[in-house]
Amino acid sequence: MLTTLALAGRHLAVESALSTLPLALVPVGMTLTTIPAAQFMRRRGRRPGFVTAALLGVTGATTCAFAAGNGWFPLLCVGAFVIGTANGFATYYRFAAAEVSEPEFRSRAISLVMAGGVVAAVAGSTLATATVDFFPERPFTGSFACIGAAQALLLIVLVFVRLPVPSEAASLERGRPLRQIVSNPTFLMAVLGALSSWGVMSLLMNVTPLSMDRQTHSFRDTASVIQWHVLGMYVPSFFTGHLIRWLGERTIMFAGVALLATAAWLNLAGTAVANYMAGLAVLGVGWNFLFISCTSILIGTYRGEGEKARVQSMNDFFIFVTMILTTFWAGPLEARVGWHELNRLVLGVVGAVALLMVALRVREGDSQLLKSP
Repeated sequence: MLTTLALAGRHLAVESALSTLPLALVPVGMTLTTIPAAQFMRRRGRRPGFVTAALLGVTGATTCAFAAGNGWFPLLCVGAFVIGTANGFATYYRFAAAEVSEPEFRSRAISLVMAGGVVAAVAGSTLATATVDFFPERPFTGSFACIGAAQALLLIVLVFVRLPVPSEAASLERGRPLRQIVSNPTFLMAVLGALSSWGVMSLLMNVTPLSMDRQTHSFRDTASVIQWHVLGMYVPSFFTGHLIRWLGERTIMFAGVALLATAAWLNLAGTAVANYMAGLAVLGVGWNFLFISCTSILIGTYRGEGEKARVQSMNDFFIFVTMILTTFWAGPLEARVGWHELNRLVLGVVGAVALLMVALRVREGDSQLLKSP
């Protein structure tokens, strides 16, 4: 999807500014599904939700393949939206892993789920490149067909998965008022970190294929850059959990912020393939550190099934809204502002986020001192 959808949009759209619209509709679908998915799984359990996600994924990918084969841009947007609804359910895999793990293994469980992206980095970009011209007269059709096949394989895997089903009493729990949870500086810090990780990563990742195309780099080079980016996102997952246990969640969180700033600085160094590759790889590592540490922090801010569904869905809802805005504006910003000015803007945003997180960390420490005897 990351390698193919923006370029497929540019190929089919009547205006280049609309090229990232299908990609922007993926987080739209995720956003609109996040809260209903949480409530559905609160009552029915995780496994039925994940099966629903896989079925939606097959439907969306098939729609995208048909749209690419027939040159229908509006239908490509529809298919992308449906795939987004599948991701609205699938985003809860990381929480499901944490819920069935011992507390001391929680951050590692989240990391291992995220490490599945290593397969995406290797297989995803390779399959996109190998199948983009599988149907010579219908570019990108083969790539979307591969996405549908992957979603179908997921259904087979889910046959062997067993996850606990919540009791009726647990599913009816409400917990504390939401305003009390939201006023917690730890919650605010976790959500801010998650939004920052996804916002910066989504913007730069979606702009990169368009910027490389403007610099006349080949599709193969673009696919390689995206591959290194996804490797940067997910390979650290094999040891991020260990780093969190060793150094603490807050230390890894601030390290992630620093890496996001480093990625923007590397992007400003030039527009050769090596510059794109280095910047996007570091961006991926920064996203990994910041997102996993903030997810682990967030899990400690709620109690019981009622609070869990509300906090998780609200956190992911805000993440997906951020992704919608950054993905949709990626095309217009690349066309009107340019690659270098965009990365300067990112540096300013990351600096502001760092200051806010320091302030919240101070508030968190003060509130802990007040609670201590």
